[in-house]
Amino acid sequence: MTSLKYKLVLLGDSSVGKSSLVLRFCNDRYSEYIEPTIGCSFMNHNVDVGDCEVKLQIWDTAGQEQFYSLAPMYYRGAKGAVIVYDITSLESFERAKDWVKELRNQGDPLAKIALVGNKSDLDSTKRVDDELAQNYANKSGLLFFETSAKTGMGVKDVFIALAKMLPKNFIPKSIKTEIIENCDNEKKTNSQKIDLNKKCSKKKKKNCC
Repeated sequence: MTSLKYKLVLLGDSSVGKSSLVLRFCNDRYSEYIEPTIGCSFMNHNVDVGDCEVKLQIWDTAGQEQFYSLAPMYYRGAKGAVIVYDITSLESFERAKDWVKELRNQGDPLAKIALVGNKSDLDSTKRVDDELAQNYANKSGLLFFETSAKTGMGVKDVFIALAKMLPKNFIPKSIKTEIIENCDNEKKTNSQKIDLNKKCSKKKKKNCC
């Protein structure tokens, strides 16, 4: 079986559920008590696409405004991106559109992008209409999904769909080299990493499903 490696980045406002999506996809777990990501964290996960094993190195970026300037360091070289908003927050949807523009302007112009409306389990308080988001995705050439990291609905579909769209003739820089470069850059900015494999803090973070 052919084995391919790709860098995938998650972008979006704080508290839209990026870390919860990664935790659900990689470990099939959900927690109400995930600390806000500081700088960036990453996890690896393999998916089978036809006769290929696609190894995804998933970079989960911080959503707080003070970390926005670090984002280019993390999405550099990414062949795929998951841009997340909270379906109960119109503001987070508008910010997701800004992330699409930034990624298109400063990232890999050929990167495949999925727009993801998370927290579908909170449909009763929904503020971003499906049709609005789908129309924007269609006009912008994006994949579109609604997910719930809490229930697991649609989460695998996002990553598998992106994996299927990634180029099969791409020879990436080694993951080890990528990690070392990004760690060196983080040290220069005095940033820290949150390891998603560690136990979550008991400090409650609301609405991160």
